[in-house]
Amino acid sequence: MKTRDFERLLPQLFGKWLSTFDDEGEYGFTYRVEKDIKKIAYATNLTPETVEKAAKVNADLLITHHDAWDFLFGMREVCVEELEKHEISHFFIHSPLDFIHFGTCTALFEQIDIDEITCYSTYENDKEYPGIGTFSISLSFSELKNRLEHKLEEPVKAWQNNNRPVKKVAILTGAGNNSALIKYAKENGCDAFITGERTLYSVQYAKFAGMNLYVGSHTYTEIFGVENLALKIQKAYPVLEIIRINEEHIESV
Repeated sequence: MKTRDFERLLPQLFGKWLSTFDDEGEYGFTYRVEKDIKKIAYATNLTPETVEKAAKVNADLLITHHDAWDFLFGMREVCVEELEKHEISHFFIHSPLDFIHFGTCTALFEQIDIDEITCYSTYENDKEYPGIGTFSISLSFSELKNRLEHKLEEPVKAWQNNNRPVKKVAILTGAGNNSALIKYAKENGCDAFITGERTLYSVQYAKFAGMNLYVGSHTYTEIFGVENLALKIQKAYPVLEIIRINEEHIESV
């Protein structure tokens, strides 16, 4: 696969979600080299560390969910220098991966072995909405916490705000710390809400609303969506090797 083949594949994988977020800085190449791609590394974040690890495994392309955003002052410049040094292309895809049917929310549902996804995460009228799924056999509050910790391989913060068995769950990975998302989960009859960040207000509102709240890290609630994308690319080009770059659990220290 060449770099231009990868570019041609993206509209086939993401459809309307590329045009939805076109020109909003939500996806694109941070650094691009036209070359044969034999090995793809993937991670949640673009950092000097993930670039270094990609170089160590001789990756030709690094795919991440996040760019090194402008507010991470100077980080992108350092990353580009290292990408150029090692001749590694880098592509990030943010919002389209959050809302595509195989993306970050769906992937976390898959990891916790949900039995049915009743609605996928989506973005409409400038608002984001979590995905919702149900277990055929309810879990206890602690069983779901343990399942998340096993899959994320890190501690999960959890607040038990109702005594119901957990059957219906809403997920918005990453920065799903808006109380409006918890309100949406409550209005749709969910027993629990799972995300990757919290604020004082999300914790307060979850308690007020009687919604069980589970918070893993931003990085590790979203890595499985990037993995799903890498697997889709490999399915299209079976000779590709894909390698997961493991990042530090710095958010859970």
